[in-house]
Amino acid sequence: MKIQLMNISRQYMEHQEEFDKAVLPVLYGGNYIGGPCVKEFEANFAKALNAEYCVSCGNGTDALVLALRALGIGPGDEVITVAFTFFATSESISAVGATPVFIDVDKDTYCMNPDLIEEKITPHTKAILPVHFYGNVCDMDKIMAIARKHNLFVVEDCAQATKCLYKGKCVGTIGDIGCFSFFPTKILGCAGDGGAIVSNNKEYADACRSYKMHGSGLDGVKTMEKEYARLGKKMPSNMVIEDDKYHNYLIGYNSRLDAVQAALLNAKLKYLDDYIDRRRSNASFYNEKLKGSAYKLPFEPDYAKHGYYVYAVVVDNAKEVCQALNENGVEVHTYYPVSLHLQGVYADLGYKKGDLPVSEYLSEHSFAIPIYPEVTKEEMEYVVDILLKYGK
Repeated sequence: MKIQLMNISRQYMEHQEEFDKAVLPVLYGGNYIGGPCVKEFEANFAKALNAEYCVSCGNGTDALVLALRALGIGPGDEVITVAFTFFATSESISAVGATPVFIDVDKDTYCMNPDLIEEKITPHTKAILPVHFYGNVCDMDKIMAIARKHNLFVVEDCAQATKCLYKGKCVGTIGDIGCFSFFPTKILGCAGDGGAIVSNNKEYADACRSYKMHGSGLDGVKTMEKEYARLGKKMPSNMVIEDDKYHNYLIGYNSRLDAVQAALLNAKLKYLDDYIDRRRSNASFYNEKLKGSAYKLPFEPDYAKHGYYVYAVVVDNAKEVCQALNENGVEVHTYYPVSLHLQGVYADLGYKKGDLPVSEYLSEHSFAIPIYPEVTKEEMEYVVDILLKYGK
């Protein structure tokens, strides 16, 4: 018996005929980059989240980089974020030349602890980058209040929380820019890499659109004007201005969502609410079966609608339980075994073990069990039996 942590093939098989029907015409048509499928997905995704603008891109990491560049964040700037998340969160900050400033997560939600933000703000701080983690959501009222007080940008990392809700609003639409990943295992996943940025600010969306296409076109000109003004410089007078991909005004990136992925995402988008409902139903099953056991279970605050991208349990003998599960045919995984402040690449920032105790404890004593929409009740029962046998 082998129960995968995330079985993405089942989702494809469940709607195989429909998904094939969406993708095959793109393959036959040969229009693989850009085109109507991409534009349609951007419009549909913005509508699903109740956002004004959506800019698709190559992946979730690129979405973060594009967002930070669009906000003018770069060398000499600091961005406050969390250490208990995937490396891409801080990597994107470093990639634009800024410095990540790590704070701890809340012990119950595993999302950014807003009470720790202000003590880390310096004259170099330009943004806060909260991560809506595991499908849970950050306390955005507190974060936005701090950002407004100190004139800071807010970039929401929603890679694990597509269409999860904070007080009825989709995450990603509350701060200045929201960033999403469509990696195959995500709540809304494609058949490869894919990402998107959403914003209610046209200027930010236009900048992201230009940066993802090598800084070209009139969007590039507008963003260039903004950058020159920010630096107190006059625009060059000897430029040829054209709205095409061969006239470039910024050093950007090649980060495009291809049409095949867009077609599949369009077909899956109608099932997004169902995927979340099924994840929540599976979480309820685990909550009931594991209630009163040795495990600390996921916490859903009153302001949140948790999407349960990951269902993580915490227990003192986590390594022993993980070994037992794996030996009995259940795939489990620790998200994430090394907190970012302790990663070798950030050793020069001076963090040490003990600086962020909640993050460090979770990295050693938590692990994820299968929660994907298509996991069966029988499989979950089997997982629960092993958990109850070995948890201490």
